[in-house]
Amino acid sequence: MASMRDIKRRTQSIRSTGQITKAMKLVSTVKLQKARGRAEEAKPYFNYLYQTIVTMFDRATPEVREHYTQPAPNAKKAIIVITSNRGLAGGYNQNVVKQVLASGITKDEALIYAVGRKGRDALRLRGYEIVGDYSETMNNPLYSDASDISTDVMDAFENGVVSEIYIAFTVFRNTVSQVPTMLKLLPADIGIGDTEGTETGEVEALMNFEPDPEEALRMIIPKYVSGEVFGAIMESYASENGARMQAMDNATNNANDMIGRLELAYNRARQSSITQELTEIIAGANALESD
Repeated sequence: MASMRDIKRRTQSIRSTGQITKAMKLVSTVKLQKARGRAEEAKPYFNYLYQTIVTMFDRATPEVREHYTQPAPNAKKAIIVITSNRGLAGGYNQNVVKQVLASGITKDEALIYAVGRKGRDALRLRGYEIVGDYSETMNNPLYSDASDISTDVMDAFENGVVSEIYIAFTVFRNTVSQVPTMLKLLPADIGIGDTEGTETGEVEALMNFEPDPEEALRMIIPKYVSGEVFGAIMESYASENGARMQAMDNATNNANDMIGRLELAYNRARQSSITQELTEIIAGANALESD
């Protein structure tokens, strides 16, 4: 059995750790309230923008959509990986990395655009090529940051360096549920857009572009990618703080449980020490009386 001094020292150490995790939980709670509001504001635009672009490609002529729906041959695949710069968030970062590893895209095929140091370091250790590092974005996410990321990725797409663009991030459901997701941005998937009117057998009209299809798409597609990246960053930022708040809450509860068990062990050790001292005193007194 550990001595009372060892038990007391360990109890003080765990109590200090519990105070730290409790403080981190409170900080994450405050950050989550702000991040959740921004994520909820961005979510409708994030969702409808993707659906709108897919619908546009569904209704465009083959000549118009070919460039953005047909992957370029012999080119790599860009993956924008959004994680956090800090740990202590449970499995938040590792779950995003697992999405990339399970995507079927090998490290020889992938070019990683890292938003967050944890995902960057984890994929680099696994041999993935990191061509862009935007980790500072996660300290204070802004739309201008998402625009810079999308500009770099779109330049690689237009120049034929990459043939496909994916984004790996975490969808925020609530404080205890965050869903790691991998979304394909380009080439756009055809056939999942708005199908209103097709059930009656009517033929959908093709979409008209002003002033011309090429110029319209050159303006719309970069904004589409920027909007999707910004929405994913907002979702991930809220998910990070939600995951950290939950992890710190669990850590604080575990610390309290450990303190309770250590206090019980300390009381038992103290009681045993007192009993032993009494036994020794009584035995000494009996020895004196017998003399």
